[in-house]
This record gives sequence, C-alpha cells and structure tokens, in this order.
Amino acid sequence: MTSSDVVVVGSGPNGLAAGVILARAGLRVEIREGAPELGGGLRSKALFDSGVVHDVCSAVHPMAAAARFFREFDLPGRGVELCRPEIAYGHPLDGGRAGLAYGSLTQTCEHLGVDGARYRWLMAPLVEHSQSLVDAFLSDLRRLPPDPLALLQLPARVLAQGTSLVWRQFRGAAAPAMLAGIAGHAIGKLPSLTAGGIVLLLGHLAHVNGWPVPRGGSRRITNAMADDILAHNGILHTGTPVTDLKELAKFRAVLLDVGPRGLVDLAGPLLPASYRRRLEAYRYGPAVAKVDFLVSEPIPWANPELRKAGTVHVCGDQAEVFASENAAVRGRLPDRPYVLLSEPMVADPSRGLPGKRPVWAYCHVPNGDPVDPAAKIRRQIERFAPGFSDTILASQSTTAPQIAAYNANYVGGDIATGAVNLRQFLARPVPRWNPYRTPIEGVYLCSAATPPGPGVHGMCGYFAAKSVLRNEFGITELPSLAPLSLVGNGGTA
Repeated sequence: MTSSDVVVVGSGPNGLAAGVILARAGLRVEIREGAPELGGGLRSKALFDSGVVHDVCSAVHPMAAAARFFREFDLPGRGVELCRPEIAYGHPLDGGRAGLAYGSLTQTCEHLGVDGARYRWLMAPLVEHSQSLVDAFLSDLRRLPPDPLALLQLPARVLAQGTSLVWRQFRGAAAPAMLAGIAGHAIGKLPSLTAGGIVLLLGHLAHVNGWPVPRGGSRRITNAMADDILAHNGILHTGTPVTDLKELAKFRAVLLDVGPRGLVDLAGPLLPASYRRRLEAYRYGPAVAKVDFLVSEPIPWANPELRKAGTVHVCGDQAEVFASENAAVRGRLPDRPYVLLSEPMVADPSRGLPGKRPVWAYCHVPNGDPVDPAAKIRRQIERFAPGFSDTILASQSTTAPQIAAYNANYVGGDIATGAVNLRQFLARPVPRWNPYRTPIEGVYLCSAATPPGPGVHGMCGYFAAKSVLRNEFGITELPSLAPLSLVGNGGTA
C-alpha cells in the first residue's frame, strides 16, 4: 500500500468508525477534522468547572452497547465503562405521576398496572430477538438480515405506534406518555411510521442493555476509536478543514462524514447535474436548542423514582408531546416544549463534584430558530421538579444557529443530518443502490445522511468502509475489530 491510501473527512462517530475499519484492514488512513478536537457529536468538556464534565452533543448511548460496530469494537474491553442507570428513562406527568422504564421489563409492566399486559405485548418479543432486530433497524437496507423471521414481530407494532392507532393502545396515561417521549427522538411529525420504528428500537433497548452513559463522558468513546486508529498507523489531523475535494486528489479513496449540503460545497461542478439536484432537494427537519446547567444537587423531581432515571423526557401526556413536536415541524415555537434531559451523575458519579452536578437538556424548535431556549426549558423542568431553579449555579444556552455553527452537518440546528421521514429513511440521501458511493470515482459518503441514519452507532461508517474495501481495494473480508489486548485470547487484530 502507498502512504496515502484513504482519507476520512470529519471525525464524528461514523467517520471514526470508518477509519477504524480501514486502518484495521491494513490501509494507510488519515482523518481530517476541521474543528480543534475530534468527535463531532461525541465531545465532552468542562463548561463551568474543571472538575465537572458536560457532554456537548450526544450524552446517552443505548446503541453504543447494541449496534454491530460497537459490539465488535468492544468498548468495555477497551476500558470504556457504559454506566447503566436503574431506570433507563422516565416521563413525568402532572400531579406527581410518572412513567418509568426500568431495566427489568417485568418491573416496568408491574408499574404500568392496567396497561402492563399491553406494554409486554409490545416489547417482550423485541427483547427476545433484540440483536437480530437491532441489526435489521441499523442495516444498509440492501439485503435481508440474518434472521428475517424476527422481522415478523415488527409490522403490527410499528403500525400500533406509528399511525392513528397509537391513540387507542392503552387505558392509562403513563404508558402512552412514555412511548410518546421516545417518539420525540424522531424530531419530526407525530405519529409517523419512522417514529414508530424508533419507539420500538429505543424502547426495547431500555430492557436489554439500557440507556447507558460512558463513565467520564461521551469523549471516552471518541478517544477509544482515535486510539485504535493511531495503533494501526493512522494519522489524525485536527484544525484542518477541507474546503475543496481537489485538495484530496492524492488519495485513492475519500470518505466524507458530511451531509448532502457539505458534499455539494466540497465537490461543486464535479457532481453530475442530476445527482446534485437530488442532493439539493434533500430536506432538513426541526432543530435542537440546548441548555447546559450546573446545579447544586440532584433534580428535585416531584416523583422520587425519577431520581433513578438517567434520561427524562420532560413534557406532559401523549397529546402534549405530539402537539409540541408537530408545532416545531410547522415552524412554530412550542409554549410547552418537549425537553430531553440527561442527568449523567445518576449513573456516573465521576462527572461532577460535591455540590456541582451537570445537567444536559434540549428542546426541539423550528429549523434555524434563533430564540434562547433557557426560560422555556427551565419552566418545563420546574413544572415537574419544583425548586429546580433554586439549584441552578450556572447555565449556558446554545441556540439552533449556534448548533449549526458548531457542526456544519447540523443544517439549521438539525442534529439528525436531515429529516427522518419515510422517504428519506428508505432513500437517504438520494435513491441509489449503493447510497455510500457517489458518482465521483473513489468518493464515498459515510455520514448520518446515509443508512441507517442518525444516532451514535457507527453503522453508516461501517457500511461505507465495507463498500470502500470491496470496490476500491478488492478486500471482501472485514477485519476483526476486537481490542488488541484480546489477541491470543480468542480475538484477532
């Protein structure tokens, strides 16, 4: 191999996953990151105190324990501890009530009372076939999964959660609110078939591997992948933005961890007109606006069981969640926003100091909306945790335009790198048999704008790297991703 086989532009989880695989295959890999540090959406920093770790973007990682790339990469085997709270996620309701997703499916069903049997019908078969279903959800959509029979569990359940049937599934308020809170992760119209699929994927994982946080922050996942690339002779560059694809002409293969707009900006006239038009027609969804809080004590939830939940969907009942999310889709700022909140010290006490704790919270707003979300987010939390405001020592807001400035893939503040609707789920970013391979020879996409879409799972990079190895280097067998320490103990590297 030459000294310049492959370059990966962008060091988000997909770019790094691709880099790991390609370096493991014996190629000379370079990573080019325009920001001063690696990670994209997997960064952590001390915002207010050097002893308190805040996750800048993604904070909670159910797929870091479940997705195929990370199963093979083996984060625990590399010293990255995934700390699992007793309650994966909670959903407060007015009057001190709450929906609670315990690690135990049985305990969750018991908590739901009259709706426990229906919740078990929804989740139990998914828990039983979890790995097969995760691999199906996080596939490249080009071939049948190894266990196609497991997919028979999905159609009735997707319809139950992704259509108007969702209003008639349960008798109480807790179960539909819980599932609506997961549907909010779709960052789009509710109900929808894509949101129904997300409910099933994330919902059942609460009872399998949980919704863990990495001890020490999300940056630990970034560091593990970067270390592996370096251990296999890769080169990492930070603070080196790429502005023109022609800068990369010396490389035999180029992988771009960028969205459609980024590809157009980089490639310009090199793209065929028809492909470029389809990229320009790609649609973006609602945005995220975020507040990081430094607080003096655990959040004083009215329902004390919520103090065991690492993630809390802060909104009212199912109808309120749907109304809030649909308002953002229609370009209106909700009065009572759906707030996604993480209190990492529930599972990882190392994140803070006595009397100083990080809290991470964001809401969904219209794409590009410049309004500071702090007041509305604080009021929503205070609604279900009276006295929360009195615990705030400091806070920092990040508006949707600032989210977009932080990461060019987040157009208008859309952290999903494009609307997750049915059309853009099935043909992401454009209708094409190999969505990773662009019409430019040797140039590939590996961002969340390709299948299987957003999330910290590494699978967009996994499939893009697989395509590069086959098409550019004639390598058909993927290398082992096991930690080097496992060589001689059942692993190969």
